[in-house]
Amino acid sequence: MNKTLLALLIAAAAAAGAVNAQTTAINTSAAGSTATQVEETLVFGRGETRQVHVLGAAELAEYPAGTSPLKAVEKLPGVNFQSADPYGAYEWSTRIVVRGFNQNQLGFTLDDVPLGDMSYANHNGLHISRAITSENIGTVALSQGAGSLAAASTSNLGGTLEFTSLDPATEFAAQVNGSVGSDAAQRVFVRVDSGEFGGAGTRLFLSFADQITDKWKGDGEQQQDAINFKLVQPLGEASLTGYYSYSDRAERDYQDMSLEMIDRLGRDWDNYGSDYARAIAAAQGNFSGKVNSLDDAYWDAAGLREDNLGYVSLDLPLGSATDWKTTLYQHTNEGQGLWGTPYVPTPNGAPLSIRTTEYDIDRQGVVSGLSFDLGDHSLNAGIWIETNDFNQARRFYGETGLDRPTRSFTEFQRDPLLTQWEYAFTTDTLQLHIQDSWQVTDALRIELGAKAIEVDVDASTVTGDNKTGSIETSENFLPQVGFVWGLTDKHEIYSTLGKNARALIGSATGTSPFSASQAGFEAIRDSIEPETATSLELGWRFRGDTFEGVVTAYYVEFDDRLLAIQQGSAIIGSFNALANVGAVEAIGLEAGLNWQLNDTWYWYNSASLNDSTYSDDYFTEGNTRVALAGKTVVDSPEVMFNSELGLELDRAFAKLHLKHTGERYYTYTNDGSVDSYNVLNLSVGYRFPDLGALKELTAQLDITNLTDEDYISTVGSGGFSNTDPNGTGQTLLPGAPQQAFFSLKAMF
Repeated sequence: MNKTLLALLIAAAAAAGAVNAQTTAINTSAAGSTATQVEETLVFGRGETRQVHVLGAAELAEYPAGTSPLKAVEKLPGVNFQSADPYGAYEWSTRIVVRGFNQNQLGFTLDDVPLGDMSYANHNGLHISRAITSENIGTVALSQGAGSLAAASTSNLGGTLEFTSLDPATEFAAQVNGSVGSDAAQRVFVRVDSGEFGGAGTRLFLSFADQITDKWKGDGEQQQDAINFKLVQPLGEASLTGYYSYSDRAERDYQDMSLEMIDRLGRDWDNYGSDYARAIAAAQGNFSGKVNSLDDAYWDAAGLREDNLGYVSLDLPLGSATDWKTTLYQHTNEGQGLWGTPYVPTPNGAPLSIRTTEYDIDRQGVVSGLSFDLGDHSLNAGIWIETNDFNQARRFYGETGLDRPTRSFTEFQRDPLLTQWEYAFTTDTLQLHIQDSWQVTDALRIELGAKAIEVDVDASTVTGDNKTGSIETSENFLPQVGFVWGLTDKHEIYSTLGKNARALIGSATGTSPFSASQAGFEAIRDSIEPETATSLELGWRFRGDTFEGVVTAYYVEFDDRLLAIQQGSAIIGSFNALANVGAVEAIGLEAGLNWQLNDTWYWYNSASLNDSTYSDDYFTEGNTRVALAGKTVVDSPEVMFNSELGLELDRAFAKLHLKHTGERYYTYTNDGSVDSYNVLNLSVGYRFPDLGALKELTAQLDITNLTDEDYISTVGSGGFSNTDPNGTGQTLLPGAPQQAFFSLKAMF
């Protein structure tokens, strides 16, 4: 660990910083509402026993329209977020890593409803960008380390991201947002709030969003339609809430690249797309230009997802000291990941076909919790039960056209040529938790709690390699203990020690026992252990009249780490080699400080230093030793730094944000890496005065990647491998070049 660099980073973070929303009231309802407010949305989570960061609606609104809320948290200490598009919403490329834990090792919820592990290969949830439109999000809370004990998640090894939706306004209101930008980007968002009606306090909102943009390179569009509906019905002291979301997303993919391809073909190289004749020729081995391989480009690729998510929630006070909240939810999903493959020709047709990985999810569950206020003690206990029926298949669809294609990559494919494999998984989940928050003195609070999880997965083989069988994850005691000690009204020390587990999953892809070959599955099914992590953090929060800061040190011991090792080219779709590589150790230091320079200027900085390494070598199925001990965990930069300078006037606002991301490895043995980079983003806007019926009109210009930095965003898009000595591993996605977007937001 570079102690000099560490000192410089912490000094820089302690020198300046401010986030505009940290001490001002943030209205988490639509304009005109007084129903739901967060009195103080603190980026650095004052009073918490663990490191917690909260971003409010005002902060989220200052990003380009349609930006994923995941991108908004990238400036927080310890967060590495990557996406090949400027919105952070392109799911194939989206990656979030927190303290060395990747996206599939975190927990995600929306209004207490579990979103699963948010993997691209959907098996138990959906991405936040499909669960709710960004304009309807009220807060985003990131709990690092042990994470939120009550979160309905069996994947939260390294923390939780909990999203809350806005409530309907208490008075009639309407919002219309429109934006245009680079690459023919167009987006429209419309929301109408009914206000209270019917004499019983009933209120609801309905919103619609339509977004479409060309890819920034290559051919094709990325588009999404979304509908959100929410109703709140007071019932005396109780409250009944209903929510429904529909999302229809079709994303044309970028070609996964290697370092060698980028050097030979350039960063702007992509799939053939509409150049069908060249795709046909390449499939026949007739290459042109600098192309020399079937894998340099494919005909086309896309991701299709259609989701329906709904819940009904009852918040019921049981006297002055007890509250009971129960949420019933259901989620269905149909998805296809499409690749135009030259490896499977169509009989009596084109020398290619469309290969799909198909997903069908039907899950329903209940999250219920009781809280008790007993003076110095605040108790809460809860239960989460879910049943998830998940069907996954690999199919090929014939293409008979020789001169022009007969199939579209933005439509669900029907009438397959063949089914390579198909599996049906049923996953039953039970989670229990209990926690006591004990206010020992006015200055000291201690939290003690634990959770237990039991996850049973039954798999049946429809066709393909036989993987019929069951696996179980049973962890009866996952404790968490923490304290927060207020030294003064401006200084506090906090610490949390907790253990978490990631349940074994039912899926034919990813880090699942069922993603291995049949022989591999038989070899590990009775011995595989779930991943577990024990996290310890110790931090100091401080604040003054114009600043607020945090410094946190942490240590993580991660046992039974599972690696899914890509076998050959990703498009061929071979089953993974799954390896248990033993322990991983992570030690890190994070710092951040907000500084309100004066009434109009603020400055925010955060710095992170993370050393995550594999502790053990491991052996392949062929009994070959892979020297992993001491190697850095993939996609885990050692150094990250954020700096944001903002301006807030009565009408005008602006911010300039710089993010530095250090070198990242994409091979387990660390012989493949991508360079560090710096990206600068600029946002400027103006709020026009009251225009009568038009209560507010805001104009905003956003320029992403202001300096047109040439960098690699996503690593591991095509999976991770042990080694890449020649730089030919196709698992990298270049980041988007400079882009500009203009938005008008009207409130009625």
